[in-house]
Amino acid sequence: MWVFEEVFEGRNLSEIINEKRENVKYLPGKKLPTNVIAVTDVVETSKNADVLIFVMPHQHLHKVCEQLKGNIKKSAIAISLIKGLATFHEKDIGLRLISNEISTSLGIDTAVLMGANLANEVAEDHFCEATIGTKNPQHGNELKKLFHTDNFRINVVEDAATVELCGALKNIVACGAGFSVGLGYGDNTMAAIIRIGLMDMIKCIELFYPGANMKTFFESCGFADLLTTCMGGRNRRVCEAFVKSNRPLAEVEKELLNGQSAQGPLTAKEVFEVLQAKNLTKEFPFFVAIHKVCSGETPAKNFLDLIR
Repeated sequence: MWVFEEVFEGRNLSEIINEKRENVKYLPGKKLPTNVIAVTDVVETSKNADVLIFVMPHQHLHKVCEQLKGNIKKSAIAISLIKGLATFHEKDIGLRLISNEISTSLGIDTAVLMGANLANEVAEDHFCEATIGTKNPQHGNELKKLFHTDNFRINVVEDAATVELCGALKNIVACGAGFSVGLGYGDNTMAAIIRIGLMDMIKCIELFYPGANMKTFFESCGFADLLTTCMGGRNRRVCEAFVKSNRPLAEVEKELLNGQSAQGPLTAKEVFEVLQAKNLTKEFPFFVAIHKVCSGETPAKNFLDLIR
């Protein structure tokens, strides 16, 4: 397993993981299997792999892919668990999928896995479900064999773009859920925010990737993941604390997440930039409102006024 090397309490994180069988910084208290070895050279880790599993903050993907180019098996396949969007290019303005970035960069087929999977609960082996989205059914079934267990149930769908975009866009909606709780609103308001956010998600996916199967929204990657993230995910928690503390979002994020990032505010910014470039901001008031509050442009107390 490739690990980005960093120092934690005066020691290299990779050394701590291999010695204690635990990622003490990002998943403390959860023991790792003995066959998982932390390696800091991404090429050495990946060069003989038949399956590459991508799990990292999406803003670091490009650099990693550049390192892997020409250094992996041509027969390898990839699967992305990254919940975010790739940076769009000026000549190709739109919501660019992480899986497409991997496929284009490395020349290999790339599936995605998304679902209602809060990390701590998965590590505790609590029952949950996930969705694999793929364009290649054979690869999808092979990947299902790798991931599926009695307590981690996998369903495969041939609607990869919808699966991946649900995983990215739901983090924006979770920010709204955090605002709602932080401002002291009740369950009715929370339900309304989730519904309005879901409708923006569906509209956005249908606009940028026509042909989405509505059934996919009822897979684990869709409404289930949205609900879980709005109830207890890091984006909900960070945005709730942000509203309550009246401090800069980056400061709250750093304090609560121990160096990790909440992808919702960043994804909201990326989506806003695309919508603005395409003159579509009026069509997506919910997404725009989330960005304006997260960026500090609009006070959180005005959030509901922006989405009414």
